[in-house]
Parts: sequence; C-alpha cells; structure tokens
Amino acid sequence: MTAIEFVLLTPVLFFMIFATVQFALYFWADHVAQAAAQAGARKARAEADENPGGWRDKAGAQARSYIRQLGPSLLVHPEVKTVRPGPGTVGVEIEAGVPTIFPGMRLTVHAQSQGPVERFVEDRG
Repeated sequence: MTAIEFVLLTPVLFFMIFATVQFALYFWADHVAQAAAQAGARKARAEADENPGGWRDKAGAQARSYIRQLGPSLLVHPEVKTVRPGPGTVGVEIEAGVPTIFPGMRLTVHAQSQGPVERFVEDRG
C-alpha cells in the first residue's frame, strides 16, 4: 500500500516543486522588466526636453543595459519600445518571454513606465 501511495504522490510532489520554481522565474522576470522600464523612463524624462531627437535611443539603451545587468538570460527576446503617450509625457515599454520549465508553455511579461518630461525653467524673478 505504501509503494502505491508513493507512486501516485511523487508526480504530484514534483509538479508542485516545478510549479513553484516556474512561479518564481515569472515574477523575477516581471521585476527585472519593470526595473528596466523604469530606468529607461527616467532617462527619457531627463533627455526629452534637451535632446528631442535622441532621447529614444538613450532611453532604449538604458533599459537594455538594465536587462543585461539584472537578468540577461531571464528575459527571452526582450522588445524595448519608447513611447510618447501624450504631450509632455514619455515612457518605455518592455515585452519579453520568460524561460519555462514545462514543455509547450509560453509565458510573457509586459512592463511599462512613463512620466512627464523634466524641463528646466529659468527663474527670471
């Protein structure tokens, strides 16, 4: 009887262990994507007023740099996009795949961060 219980419960136990690892990978990848999007958005906010033509390249490079530092193999084929959702607002969006343990499973993370363009206004008063 014990052997039968062992045979039936072992696959369930292994599934729970692997599911826990997959859950951790997904949320770590989501955290890395969000951190990279925030770093890119900070760069975009600082550069968009002074450098209207080149802020996109600098913000994208900053986000990619964060991805390389925090989790180069954690985000699969990351796509970094710079966006301008409204007047005076800039941001970065990141979409990437997540490595999976289970065959046939496909997970993606999506992160975005945006904010107003920082402008220096001279005090003439």
